Amino acid sequence: MKLRPLSIREKLLGIVLVSTFTALFVAFLGTVAIQLWTFHRNLIADMSTQSELLGRMTSPALIFDDQRLAAENLKLLEFRSQVRAAAIYNERGNLFASYSAAENSSPFPTLPEADNIRVEGNSLILFKRIIKDGVILGTVYLRVDYDLLGTILNNASLTALLSIMAMVIAFFLISRLERVVTQPIFAIANVAREVVEQRDYSRRAEKMSDDEIGMLVNSFNDMLAEIERRTAALEVSSQEIAREAEERKIAQQEVMRLNAGLEMRVRERTAALERSNRELELATTAAEEANRAKSTFLSSMSHELRTPLNAILGFAEILVTDTMPTTLAQKKDFTNHILKAGRHLLTLINEILDLAKVESGAMTLSLEPVAIAEVMQECRAMIEPMGHQYNIQTIFPDDLGLNVLADRTRLKQVLLNLLSNAVKYNRSSGAVAIEYEPIDAERIRISVRDTGVGLSPIQLEGLFKPFNRLGQEAGAVEGTGIGLVVTKRLVDLMGGEIGVSSTPGIGSVFWIELRSVSPTAAKPDEDILPARAQSPVIQHDDTVQTLLYVEDNPANLKLVEEIIRFRPGLRMLSAPDAHLGIELACIHLPEVILMDINLPGMNGIDALKILRETPETAHIPVIAVTANAMPRDVTAGLHIGFFRYITKPINIEELNKAIDCALEQFRDQDESPA
Repeated sequence: MKLRPLSIREKLLGIVLVSTFTALFVAFLGTVAIQLWTFHRNLIADMSTQSELLGRMTSPALIFDDQRLAAENLKLLEFRSQVRAAAIYNERGNLFASYSAAENSSPFPTLPEADNIRVEGNSLILFKRIIKDGVILGTVYLRVDYDLLGTILNNASLTALLSIMAMVIAFFLISRLERVVTQPIFAIANVAREVVEQRDYSRRAEKMSDDEIGMLVNSFNDMLAEIERRTAALEVSSQEIAREAEERKIAQQEVMRLNAGLEMRVRERTAALERSNRELELATTAAEEANRAKSTFLSSMSHELRTPLNAILGFAEILVTDTMPTTLAQKKDFTNHILKAGRHLLTLINEILDLAKVESGAMTLSLEPVAIAEVMQECRAMIEPMGHQYNIQTIFPDDLGLNVLADRTRLKQVLLNLLSNAVKYNRSSGAVAIEYEPIDAERIRISVRDTGVGLSPIQLEGLFKPFNRLGQEAGAVEGTGIGLVVTKRLVDLMGGEIGVSSTPGIGSVFWIELRSVSPTAAKPDEDILPARAQSPVIQHDDTVQTLLYVEDNPANLKLVEEIIRFRPGLRMLSAPDAHLGIELACIHLPEVILMDINLPGMNGIDALKILRETPETAHIPVIAVTANAMPRDVTAGLHIGFFRYITKPINIEELNKAIDCALEQFRDQDESPA
């Protein structure tokens, strides 16, 4: 059966309804898909954030093996209803802490997986590693509800209901409003049919509105005139097309020029990027080399520190054990070994501290005119015995009357380090010669020449780098391998330069250049003890003087007690803490007090303040005897009122001189008129 043609009204209604239904159906599918995708993405993002937060919160618990803290962190998940189960695994894959909702019955995985997110049934499973400073501490496990079907049904039901309501409303509106569109079209159709039948082109359709249909009527009425106008417009359009073609040609040429410039800039940027990559590779290589050198240094330093400690502990154990009886000569020999190892250990520690101070910028220098000959004499007194020990001849120059701008102590440290290296790395029966001469009117060069095996170009290249030991293997020569690094930093701080030249098989020459200055009158040094304090012991004829030592360490107390035992006319009182020390000072009024700083309860600094505020003890000299040996500690201690500042390990001669000076001051105060 042939269907009748549909009217424009029916077609319009059908088109609108079909279009509306199609749009609503597509919107329905899109809305459901977007909602599901949003649900899935938000759930994963939320759980990833939750796992990252749990990892950061429980990393301290994993580090300190605190399961209770980890369990308390997981307990907070009870406020997240969608989380059914959670667990923390340690770095070995063992279950560390767990949390499970009341209705959850699923077991926890035996072993954690790598970072992963997957869906199992109605659950979303998440594994997230806990990483801190590049180290894997453990793994976070989460199981959450993933009710995808329920979400689909809820979203689909709501969207379908809204679509049906939209279709009903659309049908109602179209059935009422279609006449506004169809009636003017029917009028145009009637006029067109009459024009075709009667060939009367004077007929005009009546314009019933000013909308698109009204525009259609105007177009129909002006159709014949428009043909003529279109012909003229076509000619104008041809000219416009030609002009646009010319403009496009010019624009294309400009684009080609800009592309050429852009390519040139791209090549320049590429070259710059390649240079940056090469510099980054060089920096990475340098960092790796420094790291390897540091590891070698740590191994060497461990060996160097343990070697003297082995001698100290070993000989000390022999001396105190009853199963290994020793003679008096052996005791003396063992004690000398302990002293030698202890001094060597102190030297190593001082080198490490010097490097730390220089690298951190905490070291300050006092630059002043220094007579080279005087420093040479001091170095000679220390190096010649070392040369005799190694069978090395040492040659020192005559006094040339030259002066340099330097820190006297640090210049002596630099020269001693270069000279000791020249002796230690020399060959048997070799020689070390030191000389100095002016390079020009403003610079003086001091050179240390040895007859050692020399250094290769590769060794010279890394000579002044941190943790380098003159190219020697760890243990071949005593030292930490940082002496030259400290030496170079000190020379730089004094405004000088350091360098080296070497010939393998012949020897090496290390040199430093410093600024030449004219000699000036020596400034009085307030820290130098008076001449009368240089005598080792002050003899007291008519009375026994008292020394109070406040110290909580029994070994240190015993050491000072043995030192005082060899001083006639001086008795020692002791106190294990500051409170008792203050009481003894007020009762016995000692002539001098030795005070440790790190004491239990009240420290030595607070005790000094109380002694100074008490009239009976305010005049008693107090000498600090402490292991706080940093320069800033010494300066601060002298500033707050300590008479002298003695650092541990105690130098017996230095301690005796400080006590003598304090007793001399106390006696002068007693003899002075009131």
